[in-house]
Amino acid sequence: MRRLARAAACALMVMTPPSTSAAVADESTKLWRLDCGRFDVAADAFSDTFAYGEKRMELVGSCYLIKHRGRFLLWDAGLPLALIGQPLDPRQALSGTLDVSIADQLKQIGVRADQIELLAISHNHSDHVGQAEAFSAATLLMGKADFDALRKPDPPFGADPGPLRPWLDGAREVTAVEGDYDIFGDQQVVMLRLPGHTAGHYGLLIRLATGSILLSGDAVHFEAQIARRGVPPFNVDRADTLASLERLQAIAASRNAILIVPHDSNDIHKLPRFPASRQ
Repeated sequence: MRRLARAAACALMVMTPPSTSAAVADESTKLWRLDCGRFDVAADAFSDTFAYGEKRMELVGSCYLIKHRGRFLLWDAGLPLALIGQPLDPRQALSGTLDVSIADQLKQIGVRADQIELLAISHNHSDHVGQAEAFSAATLLMGKADFDALRKPDPPFGADPGPLRPWLDGAREVTAVEGDYDIFGDQQVVMLRLPGHTAGHYGLLIRLATGSILLSGDAVHFEAQIARRGVPPFNVDRADTLASLERLQAIAASRNAILIVPHDSNDIHKLPRFPASRQ
């Protein structure tokens, strides 16, 4: 079954290239930003050229709910529930905390966890897969390189196979994505291959009636990295990181899209405050 899903993914990429400009936005598509955590970090951990000095900064975790023609897709699954109420610790290079679960936020808008049909993950790091098991009825969409890395006896830095165990064990359906992937087959929601942070890292382009939204994933962690071309030393490929950053900016320009950096607290205001949505 998994091979069939991969084959279907490849077929869709050939038949409906996301670059086609003739698609018209579906007015029923809605997008919500969900709170998926906060972080206290040493800023220089995000630059291999020591660009940010010794200052500390607060980043946020963001997940996104998309409703498209009655189907629900969750983009990323945030920090694990074990971090709810935990204090941030500035003595650590990075510490995280969670205020509320994704499932509890969904209840506020009348959506149950078992209504999430598709769980799409930008990459395999622990702050993006933490609550995935709450949505184990969903089909998982993930970059093939990142999914395969979770099967290794010693997963790469930051990767966490635990929350994805139902899919890794074959109990749930997986679409292992290679290249760009038009999720619904109508160019409304497209996974964009943006390697560098991880080998199978993805961003997301959403076409709404009010305009396009471009989610960077962790191709960028905060806006200042764009101007400085900042590359975290823990990224797997420096050249790919810079190429993905260039691609992000080019797509934002060509699609006149709002570029949102999910970890940057300054970008939260670019979407309505939950429980409001943009469509």
